[in-house]
Parts: sequence; structure tokens; C-alpha cells
Amino acid sequence: MESFGNRLHRAVAERGPLCVGIDPHPGLLARWGLADDVDGLERFSRTVVDALGDRVAVVKPQSAFFERFGSRGVAILESTIRQLREAGSLVLLDVKRGDIGSTVSAYASAYLDPSSPLYVDAVTASPYLGVGSLAPMFELAAKHGGGVFVLALTSNPEGAAVQRARTADGRTVAQTVIDEISQLNRGADPLGSFGLVVGATIGDTGHDLSGVGGPLLAPGLGAQGAGAADLRTVFGSSLAAVLPSYSREVLSAGPDADALRAAADRVSAECRAVLAAR
Repeated sequence: MESFGNRLHRAVAERGPLCVGIDPHPGLLARWGLADDVDGLERFSRTVVDALGDRVAVVKPQSAFFERFGSRGVAILESTIRQLREAGSLVLLDVKRGDIGSTVSAYASAYLDPSSPLYVDAVTASPYLGVGSLAPMFELAAKHGGGVFVLALTSNPEGAAVQRARTADGRTVAQTVIDEISQLNRGADPLGSFGLVVGATIGDTGHDLSGVGGPLLAPGLGAQGAGAADLRTVFGSSLAAVLPSYSREVLSAGPDADALRAAADRVSAECRAVLAAR
């Protein structure tokens, strides 16, 4: 199967460098005039898919906002994933899973095995039980052409206490994560399948991202405070690998489909201008 890195590289070339989240939290449902229930969830998700599924490179459903409705919410997530695939978008499921042994293997099977109803192109994962604990995810992703985006430098202020702590060899915890993911992508061309999550709000990272060789997901744009211009400060010479991610900035334009498309086009153009100026 073709690698996720190759598919992502082609999708960005064809549709532009944009990832849009599907984050149906109660405030957004209310803003759209929808009830905070499974019917509202389904209408919200279908509207986003219909408006953007054939337009943006990557769509990123946030699993927690579906899971909170139990089995019916997960069924809507499965349907949303299927609809996005039919529309031609790559699906990045934001689950931030991380565990050890048979449990992380089960997570890998749930999201990265084509036989699963939750099968997606890529997932987010937490490395804080050790990057090596995610090996089953990496292995299944490689086998089936999937991708894994590993948390490295996140936007939340609490993250720095762990991510910027120093290890015995003097590197930060985040830099060890960066370096290990870089090793997984060695030799990949034009883009590796294993990426990092680096918040767009964090400013100059003080970390070396130049050798990652895979995509750099940049959440925190729009409503969370960062703008497209901030990508230069955060990523510097690594801008070519950046996948900007917006959620509320685009979703708040709904429920009108044309307004959603206009919002996505606007932020995509802003990001294109920044990334092209690298």
C-alpha cells in the first residue's frame, strides 16, 4: 500500500496545506442552533463533511467529542470517517492514545488496521510512556500505509514541565521524541509517514526540527491565538513540512456550507502565503 507520507504529500499539492478539525463541542453545537445530542452531532458532522470533505487535504475528527455520546456517538464517528474517505479527504483521527504492550497493540488495530470500522489514514499518539511503547502503532502504520503524529511540543502551558525537562544526555524530553521520530523517517522521500505535533502558539521552540523528515502538525491556529505568520517563528527552516490545523476558526462560520468553505479558503490562502515564502 502507498505510504501515508506519499498520500499526504500529494493531497497537499492538490488541495493545499490545510487540516480542518471536526470538534463538535457543546458551544459550537449551540452556536449552530443544534441540540447537544446525537442528532445534533450527526447534523454537525455531516455538514462539515459535505462542505469540506472534497476541498481540504486533511480532516481531523476529535474522537472525544463523539465518544461522549457513547456507542451512538462512535457510530456517527465511523460514518463520518467513511464519508470523508468517499469525499477524498485524508482522515487524521485525534485520539492521542498511548499505552504499552497488548493495549497499545489494540489501539493500533482499532485505528490503523483496514479491517476496523474506525480505520483512518493517521492518528495522534502520546509518547510519554516512552516512544518505544508506540512501536505497535508504528509497525501497523508502516504495514498498511498509515501515519502516526506524536506529541512533541504542545501549546498547553502545563506541557512544558514535562516536554522541556532535561534527560541524562542533556537533551529535552521533546528533543528525544523529535530525534526518535526522525529515525523512523530515515530514507523516506518525499515525506515520511511519522509526524510530530508542535503547537503554533509556542513561539521559538529552541528545538531542532530540521531532520524530522515527516509532517509537522501545527494546531493552535485561529481561535487558540496563533496566526499563519506565527508559523515562521515556530518552524523556521522546517516550514515545508508544516500541516497547519484549524478548528474553531473555520467551524464557527457554520452551519452555512458556503461560509464554511469561505473560511477554509481564507485560512488556506493565508497559510499558503506563509509557507510559500520560506
